[in-house]
Amino acid sequence: MGNEMQQFKADFFKALSHPLRIGILELLSEGERSVNEIQNILNKEGSAVSQQLSVLRSKNIVVGTKDGKRVLYSLRDPMIVDLLVVARKIFNNHLIDTISMLEELDETERETIVKEG
Repeated sequence: MGNEMQQFKADFFKALSHPLRIGILELLSEGERSVNEIQNILNKEGSAVSQQLSVLRSKNIVVGTKDGKRVLYSLRDPMIVDLLVVARKIFNNHLIDTISMLEELDETERETIVKEG
C-alpha cells in the first residue's frame, strides 16, 4: 500500500511540474474556463494550453464538461486550491529566509568595512 501511495504522489506532483500547468490551475481555482478563456487570460498559444490541459486531464486533476461547442474545464478536487495556497506559503517562507540571509550578509559587510576603515 505504501508504494502505491508514493507512486500516486510522485505522478501527481510530476503532473504539476510545469509553470503553465500551475498557471492553469490557479486560474481554474477561480472557476471553470474554456480553452480560449485560459489562452487569452494567460496570454499563451492555444496548442500549449491544450497540451497542458491534456496532461492535467490524464491525471484526473482537471475535468472538462461540454457546453455546446466548447469544453469548460474545472478542478476535479477543490483541495487543489489548498495545495496552491500551501505552495505559495512555502515560497514566501523561502523568500523570507533568503531576505534574512541577505540582510545578515549586508550587516557583516558593513561591520567589515567599519573595521577596515
